[in-house]
Amino acid sequence: MNHDDLRHWSKRAADWAHDYHAGLRGKPVRAPLIPGAIASQLPPHPPEAPEPMEAIFADFDRIVPPGLTHWQHPRFFAYFPANASPASMLAEQLANAIAAQGMLWQTSPAVTEIEQVMVDWLRQSLGLPVEFTGTIHDSATTTTLSAILTMREQALEWAGLTKGLQGQPRLRIYASDQTHSSVDKAMRIAGLGQDNLVKIATDATLSMTTSALQAAIAADLAAGFVPAGVVLCAGGTSVGAFDRMGDCITVAKAYDLPVHVDAAWAGSAMICPEFRSLWAGVEGADSIVFNPHKWLGAQFDCAVQFLRDPSPQIKTLGLRPSYLQTADREEVVNFNEWTVPLGRRFRALKLWFTLRAYGLEGLRGRIRNHVAWAQDLALALGKVAEVEIVTQPSLSLFTFALGSDAATEALLTAINDDGRIYLTQTRHQGRFVIRVQVGQFDCTAQDVQMVETVVRDLL
Repeated sequence: MNHDDLRHWSKRAADWAHDYHAGLRGKPVRAPLIPGAIASQLPPHPPEAPEPMEAIFADFDRIVPPGLTHWQHPRFFAYFPANASPASMLAEQLANAIAAQGMLWQTSPAVTEIEQVMVDWLRQSLGLPVEFTGTIHDSATTTTLSAILTMREQALEWAGLTKGLQGQPRLRIYASDQTHSSVDKAMRIAGLGQDNLVKIATDATLSMTTSALQAAIAADLAAGFVPAGVVLCAGGTSVGAFDRMGDCITVAKAYDLPVHVDAAWAGSAMICPEFRSLWAGVEGADSIVFNPHKWLGAQFDCAVQFLRDPSPQIKTLGLRPSYLQTADREEVVNFNEWTVPLGRRFRALKLWFTLRAYGLEGLRGRIRNHVAWAQDLALALGKVAEVEIVTQPSLSLFTFALGSDAATEALLTAINDDGRIYLTQTRHQGRFVIRVQVGQFDCTAQDVQMVETVVRDLL
């Protein structure tokens, strides 16, 4: 295949993509397959000779779509979305064609400088103070790892980078029980150990209890441990919990502890000023992550980290051998020093296209609709005799259940086997509950109402 062939097949792919999206409502949201059904359709050995693109494309069309859970389906209400607006898809096509490796400013100045501007556009959009700068990671998991690594090295005065962790004091990180499992994973990968992630009790509003946070820090100090940082939750994955940012940050700063805020899903909603009270005080944090790919329509992957002062993270993650130096340009930003990978994709391009194609008002309108539709749906489901709304909507996320875990689980299985919608589960206060999360880029009020229809049909 050469570039002339690419031009032809790119047009074919664009036509295929148009038809795929146009027909999504008629497909089951989740693939009705058993494990191994797709792999069994592939040859067990790689081809020795080139194969015609016509055959490759035909096999793609035959095998792949039936084996997908359709994340862009307008009735995907399961996990937080991985949205892909048409403008974002177009930008990704161009980024793929350019195939730039933006590890340094000099390896593609446009990649670095557009990223700088897009991060600042988003900072303004979320109402964060001007002193915040930042970078783009692949996911919130990597972002949180970067923050935890930085907390580790600040607490050790950067000795861990060269001497390792053996013989170092026991470091402690504090978070509520509503924080995402990526925090636990970061503790494992950073070598701190999951047992040193201290889960702080939450109150009736599911916010970390500040008195419990303060007591845990004081107890660790008395035991000879070293508190290293606090991770706060702004829109928890399970039921949408929010820590009270200002109060928790005040406690952390009393002990001179850095604070990282996980707003991976809910951060996008902060482009709407009326929702910012949910994270009031966030401007006191040192690091904040949110994922434009979850609710702003920027195609996965795209996680933005805002940093009050990037220098501790650069000191932790940066490594500049001679072959990565830029002669006479040491003042430039090299974003590989802000993140874990050396190689970097041109992720900022899809942000540029998306923000311009829809504008903040267009994106705000979508988010406001999703929140309103979720509230309407919760009210409607609450009127179904067998259904209990377990957690009220937190933005566009709520949970419901039936009278027993077994009945709730059976209903969820029936819903997802039915195929008209897709929902997932969580456990809240020991109870099996069904999550409903409204956020797919192209969903309508009618799509959201389908949840009530399906539930009533299957009860």
